[in-house]
Amino acid sequence: MDASALNSAFWRRGELLFLPLGGAGEIGMNLNLYGYNDQWLMVDLGVTFGANETPGIDVVMPDPAFIEAHRDKLVGLVLTHAHEDHVGAVHHLWPRLRCPVWATPFTASILKRKLAEAGLTGQVPITVVDLSSRFKVGDFDIELITLTHSIPEPNALAIRTPVGTILHTGDWKFDPEPLIGEPSDEEALRRLGKEGVLALIGDSTNVFRPGEAGSESDVRASLIELLSRFPESRIAVSCFASNVARLESIALAAAANDRQVALVGRSLHRMVAAAKENGYLADITFVDEDDVGYLPANRTVLICTGSQGEPRAALSRIASDDHPHVTLEEGDVIVFSSRVIPGNEKAIGHLQDRLVRGGMRVITDQDEMIHVSGHPARDELARMYAQVRPKVAVPVHGELRHLVEHARLARSCQVPQSIVAENGTVVRLGPGEPMILDTVPTGRLGVDGNRLVRLDGTLGRDRTRIAENGSVVATVVLDVKGKLLAAPQITLHGLLGGVAASNDAVEDLSATLDLAVSAMESGAKRDDEAVKNTAVQALRRVAKQSFGRRPLVDVHVVRI
Repeated sequence: MDASALNSAFWRRGELLFLPLGGAGEIGMNLNLYGYNDQWLMVDLGVTFGANETPGIDVVMPDPAFIEAHRDKLVGLVLTHAHEDHVGAVHHLWPRLRCPVWATPFTASILKRKLAEAGLTGQVPITVVDLSSRFKVGDFDIELITLTHSIPEPNALAIRTPVGTILHTGDWKFDPEPLIGEPSDEEALRRLGKEGVLALIGDSTNVFRPGEAGSESDVRASLIELLSRFPESRIAVSCFASNVARLESIALAAAANDRQVALVGRSLHRMVAAAKENGYLADITFVDEDDVGYLPANRTVLICTGSQGEPRAALSRIASDDHPHVTLEEGDVIVFSSRVIPGNEKAIGHLQDRLVRGGMRVITDQDEMIHVSGHPARDELARMYAQVRPKVAVPVHGELRHLVEHARLARSCQVPQSIVAENGTVVRLGPGEPMILDTVPTGRLGVDGNRLVRLDGTLGRDRTRIAENGSVVATVVLDVKGKLLAAPQITLHGLLGGVAASNDAVEDLSATLDLAVSAMESGAKRDDEAVKNTAVQALRRVAKQSFGRRPLVDVHVVRI
């Protein structure tokens, strides 16, 4: 169904719609749309990170083409919290949407820094709203409900409409001692449940994990004890920069063990600046990485970026002895106070191997209680459903297997109906029977250098093909009648090792190409496109026979 058909088919009947364009059927790059009364409300606009199937692309985000086509009906964007998978695409995509934005103070501080780097300072209308506040965006009446997560100021949204109230949970868990910020406002959740909730749109990340996620207070106590075991060693701790409570815990654990703490990594400095701007970390002093070399090793704790093995992050550079200010040595202790994000296992393993090879001790959450998740486990999900009592559950923020299991769990919690809706699925929440109406096209965009590119086009396929199968580039020089004026020139990339082998292969391919073009009918030889097609087919055939590969083949036809 195209965008115009969607609007004309449903708006006039006053239906309340939910349409995820990102983050449903995957973890990351959240983009959620709610439609009512000929208006769209967007909740979150995030990114994920590139993988093997997107070579050269570090940042990936949802393609907003559907809502971009109807941006005159987009009344605003509300951000639930400041994690990259919820705000990281705003500075990339806002010029296509040009809508007002609502955010709490900490999230607004993070967003403004991103906008400044993108040259958008002062252009984006940002309304800063207090925690637990209530405000209107178009015809949507929104109340912020404080929850806990691994970043300051996470919020669920109670979205009220004449059709019914939706609870959009964002990312959350129930942490009785979050250390920074208030505990989850369960009284507000119970009050909402008593008022009546039509639908809960909820986090599915840890639906397979039994029990509860755990508390940041437990991590703090464990870090204090852990650091005491290594009184003579330099200690480095790597964690997510956005986990401000964890940064405070590391700093306090350092102080408890008579150590100073230094920040190593640009994103840590940005996050700490935003935190202090909003009253967090007010009593914590950090040493700058430039001064680390002046401190005794056994009186220092380094907080480093790079817990996911990112090659340009601080810890990877330190492990490669490529950091301008910080070095690690045999006997040092490296603590990974973070989880492994799926897809990063190899990168993290390679980093940890380099550290161990250098004689350092690596400690992970498999060894000690040094990390807890920011997402709800099964008992917390059940507790949420018991308090809110929605009529329908729509799981998001998970791969398909997470969504299906979450839907099953919701039904076991006496939720009358669960709907599994992946990206592009148009869900009618009311009035009447909640149901899937149709789908709209979705896609992905990638940051390629200084531009955004569609990843369902040829770029991603071509790069993947070159990475896996190499490439062949050929130049054919003909006269106007199609006579070859020189031997075809062939260049191979990523197919053979060794000069002699490459030279032999080039000669074989050149001879094959010469024969294929010479054998063409005289009329076809005058057609550049026909010559190119013949050449490509010949080179593909021989490459398959000779190398067992299907390289990307590019042929240039030159007429003289």
